[in-house]
Amino acid sequence: MKLWLQDLRIAFRMLRKNVVLTVVILASLGIGIGANSAIFSVVDALLLRPLPYPHPDRLAAIWLHSPAIGILRDWPSPGQYIDLQNQNHSFDQMAIAQSRTFTLTGREQPERVDVLSTQSSLLTMFGAKPLLGRILRPEEDTPGRPGVAVLSYGAWQRLFNADPTIVGKSITLNGKSFTVVGVLERSFMLNAEVMPSEGPMDKVDIFLPLALGPDAAQRRGDENYNIVARLKPGISMQQAQADIDVIANGIRIKDKRGASFGMHIIGLQNQVVGDVRRALLVLLGSVSLVLLIACANVANLLLARAAGREKELAIRTALGAGWHRLVRQLLTESILLSLLGGAAGLVVAQLSLLVVRLMNPGNIPRLEEVGINGAVLAFTFVLSLATGVLFGFAPAWRAIKLDPNSSLKAGGRSGQSDGGLYLKRHRLRGLLVASELALSLVLLIGAGLLIRSFVRLQSVAPGFTADNVLSMQFVVSDPKYEDQKVLAGFYHEIESRIAHLPGVVAEGTVSALPLTGSVGWGGIHVEGYNPPPGQELQVDIRTASTDYFRTMQVPLIAGRFFSDQDNLETSQVAIIDQKFAQRFWPNNDAVGKHLWFDPKKPITIVGVAGVVKQYGLDTDGKIATYFPMQQGPDRGTFLVARSSSDEAGLSNAITREIHTVDPSAVIYGVRTMKDRLHDSLARQRFSSTMLGAFAAFAMLLAAVGLYGVMSYLVTQSTHDIGILVALGARRENIVALVVQQGMRLTLIGIFAGLIGAAALTRVIASLLYGVSATDAATFLAVPVLLAAVAFAATVIPAWRASSVDPMVALREE
Repeated sequence: MKLWLQDLRIAFRMLRKNVVLTVVILASLGIGIGANSAIFSVVDALLLRPLPYPHPDRLAAIWLHSPAIGILRDWPSPGQYIDLQNQNHSFDQMAIAQSRTFTLTGREQPERVDVLSTQSSLLTMFGAKPLLGRILRPEEDTPGRPGVAVLSYGAWQRLFNADPTIVGKSITLNGKSFTVVGVLERSFMLNAEVMPSEGPMDKVDIFLPLALGPDAAQRRGDENYNIVARLKPGISMQQAQADIDVIANGIRIKDKRGASFGMHIIGLQNQVVGDVRRALLVLLGSVSLVLLIACANVANLLLARAAGREKELAIRTALGAGWHRLVRQLLTESILLSLLGGAAGLVVAQLSLLVVRLMNPGNIPRLEEVGINGAVLAFTFVLSLATGVLFGFAPAWRAIKLDPNSSLKAGGRSGQSDGGLYLKRHRLRGLLVASELALSLVLLIGAGLLIRSFVRLQSVAPGFTADNVLSMQFVVSDPKYEDQKVLAGFYHEIESRIAHLPGVVAEGTVSALPLTGSVGWGGIHVEGYNPPPGQELQVDIRTASTDYFRTMQVPLIAGRFFSDQDNLETSQVAIIDQKFAQRFWPNNDAVGKHLWFDPKKPITIVGVAGVVKQYGLDTDGKIATYFPMQQGPDRGTFLVARSSSDEAGLSNAITREIHTVDPSAVIYGVRTMKDRLHDSLARQRFSSTMLGAFAAFAMLLAAVGLYGVMSYLVTQSTHDIGILVALGARRENIVALVVQQGMRLTLIGIFAGLIGAAALTRVIASLLYGVSATDAATFLAVPVLLAAVAFAATVIPAWRASSVDPMVALREE
């Protein structure tokens, strides 16, 4: 312990002696370790930390899929749930649930709430415990029971001001009365990742009983429910999938589904993480490369310092210090540096997480759970120790190989004994710099691919014009709207009022607005098309008002848009998108053809509209069909209004007009379409920005490392350069000689980096859009950029070398 404390005191003294070098090293390590800690905290929250439910590894969701008709994931029906419940051998508990948006009334202002209608077994399965009252009971899963509700802690706080007497009180949802029987604990939460729904949903506010009647087994086509299950102990996901495959095959035969129909089970943790896993692992790998580059750079800096300490180490060796004593001292210094760098890294990590939240990448679930916790602290500590050993190895190895006789005989105050310009005398330092360049090239190429992909994605036409368009969602719950004529009249009056507002150029409504996450599809029959048995054509289904297309500036390809005559009193009509028309009527004669859900009620195609990117610029949706809002109105819809100038300023005026017609209407999700378009690219923007930042930092470190090595070589070779100049070498010859050495290292690093990039960039192929993982332009441009930066880093010491005065250099030696 005494020797260790002595080593520690010497280490602190050395750090104070070289303040500038210490600050540079701590800055490099702080950024490298901090970035790793920040990304690890996200990985820990999403991939490593289990969901906050009992037996999370045994929780799973069950989905339908029919690849042959383009359905990779679909919600099951009550009938399919009954089959699974009765026939499975893998689950010890199951539950069916449905997410919906309700209107909470009886307050000063109506409020939109996210409701989960579910069987009581779901709350038990997920370990819900009441803070007040109780949770749902099994007997409430049957029809005919009084309406009850359980509040989430957040809803209790937000909507009811944490009323401690709320249990037993009545609330009104969609015009129906429910008695509050409980409030859940603060720690319990279900969100959209756990319970995906067809429409936008954040966190469940209210839980209602889902009563399945005796007809549930016959409800085969009502595919709009979530099914969750808990596996029996010892049953794997693979075994459960084999069990479900047998049940799904029976359902396929009974319901006459297509040959590709099936069901698949997915662990709830994997469902929550979704497609963010690969992006996170790519970022974690990237920051690991940055840390390796930082370590190589620090090792080079410490080697430079060690070269200046050779005489000191030689004297200590001559006085009896063994090589293990010197190695321990040098490793103590490097580990102390790394621990201080780790402390700085925690600050960097905290700031990085703040930036991540401000960027709102949109594709990171459970973002509110990400933070610096015990696991992140332990990771940072271990990483710091490992980093200290890693970059401390090079100077420690140099101490082992030290020859005290040569060092003490060598001239100069610093004990520089090896002299010479050529890199073969400094292989280790050259190898470290070449490694830095290779790793930075891999990161630069990866960042270049993501940036090119992002630029390509930004140039994709969404199929509509987002500028000057305000969007919002509203829902009405008054029982009178069960009459479709009354509901259609309500929409007609709303649109008429909004159309006459100052600044409004056009307005319209639609059931599923692009880029909102709203979905709606179904099977439909097409004139002249006979699908294979059980493979009914699946299309996106949307209802739209007369002026929706004009408001969004969706182009008309053929025929006409909807008119006021397309109402409940006239025959049904539809507009299809261009992709639909080209598939079935490539000769542009779709107008006048027929579709139908019911063979007795044909629907006439009256127009062909442009293709709209419904789910994202990087996603091709299904072929789409629009129906007139006046022929099939729904209580909830999206409203869009195009303004001649400031669209955001329309919000209050539109809200006022809607509430003039119906004060109980709930309005939410007010956003401009430009913002929605911007946010739809959040995931790609986040990935390209983060990897670009890592790559830029890596290139900077590599350039600094190359500059440091060349400066060191020039300093060590002052005598040799003086002789060359004395023998007649011109200034440009000296510059060329030094640059040649630096560019040799650069070419070695670029060659190795290209090989590594060709192998590793395939990992990010799924994150790219319109760009190959081996894109030739990127693989050509990035090495040129790195070579230019390396050339600049080499020219400065080369120019200094050319200024050496031979008389001064020879006199000093």
